[in-house]
Amino acid sequence: MPETGSTVRCKGEKSMRPSWDAYFMEITHVVAGRSTCLRRKVGALIIKDKRILATGYNGAPSGLAHCQDVGCIREQQQVPSGERHELCRALHAEQNAILQAALYGVSIQHATLYCTTHPCVMCAKMIINAGMKEVVIVKTYPDTMAAALLDEAGVTVRYLEEPSAC
Repeated sequence: MPETGSTVRCKGEKSMRPSWDAYFMEITHVVAGRSTCLRRKVGALIIKDKRILATGYNGAPSGLAHCQDVGCIREQQQVPSGERHELCRALHAEQNAILQAALYGVSIQHATLYCTTHPCVMCAKMIINAGMKEVVIVKTYPDTMAAALLDEAGVTVRYLEEPSAC
C-alpha cells in the first residue's frame, strides 16, 4: 500500500528517498509531459503491488493528428471544462492507461490509478468496471457525478498535496 505524503528534494539538500506516493506521482507528472492537449496536460499511472502496469496521457488516438497540430475544437466552441467530452478528439490519460493495459493483456483489477487530476465521469465508470480499488490525485476536476460514482462503487479517492517550491 503506498505511503501518504511526499518528500521534496531541494537543490543543495541531501537526497532523500521519496515515499511511494511521491515517486509514483512524480512519474505521473513526467507522463503528462507527453500530452498533446492544448487545454490541460494530464498523466496517469496504473500501479499494483508497487509496480507500474501501464501509463497514459491525454492525446489523439494512435496515428491521428493531435490537437496541437489541428487545433482544439472545444476551445474554438468555448466549451467549459468538464462538459461535452464527446467534442474532443483526444482520449483521456486514464482511458489511455486502461487501454494500454488491455492491449498488452495486463490485469488491472484491484490496482491503484495515480493521476494528475480527478477523473471525469466517463473515466470514473471505466475505473469502476476495470475493478480498480483506489485513485490518487493532486488536482480536482469539475465533475461531481464522477466523485459520487467512485464513492458509491467503493473506490477510494486520495488527494496528495503538490510539493512546495524550494
